[in-house]
Amino acid sequence: MNDRAAAVLATARAINAAGINRGTAGNVSARYADGFLITPTGMAYEECVPEDMATVGAGGTASGRRQPSSEWRFHHDIYAARPEAGAIIHTHAPFATALACQQMEIPPFHYMIARFGGASVRCAAYATFGTQALSDAVLIALESRRACLMGHHGMVVFGGDLKEALALAIELESLCEQYWRVLQLGQPRLLPADEMARVIEKFRDYGRQT
Repeated sequence: MNDRAAAVLATARAINAAGINRGTAGNVSARYADGFLITPTGMAYEECVPEDMATVGAGGTASGRRQPSSEWRFHHDIYAARPEAGAIIHTHAPFATALACQQMEIPPFHYMIARFGGASVRCAAYATFGTQALSDAVLIALESRRACLMGHHGMVVFGGDLKEALALAIELESLCEQYWRVLQLGQPRLLPADEMARVIEKFRDYGRQT
């Protein structure tokens, strides 16, 4: 467990270092045993040690010396619903959060949107943080997707492992910034559905070396 917990903590520190999260906002988790390891609630990542990462079982029962992030519910429900998810990152990234506060989805203004599983990145309906209602809204927005914005809140992504989840979180914030800048120029010009379908298919093998 120690190596796994250290990797979760390192990723949590990495999202702050990358500028896609600040302070104690956001959270990181990774599958472990029959549940997952997740960053603790309300603790600065720089002050944490691996043993501070909390364990949440498949039934939602927490253990360890620290309480899990207040958002553990949507981590729990994503792992239950999406067997391909090996790690989850939630942040209050500046540009993603700005769009989320306008309850805007990201349309196919750029082909890299397809990296997240579809022709758009949806925005989940707002619900109070830490609630089952928020988890339910996130699961709806993530249907056939690997990322979504969260209304008046931030973003969430999942990957097969922590490395992939971090790369996706950084990519999503980059796309959010690009889309924000495009909006300053006027009505976005979007890629047609047939082209997005081609790109989505190409992304099925993206990054594979064999």
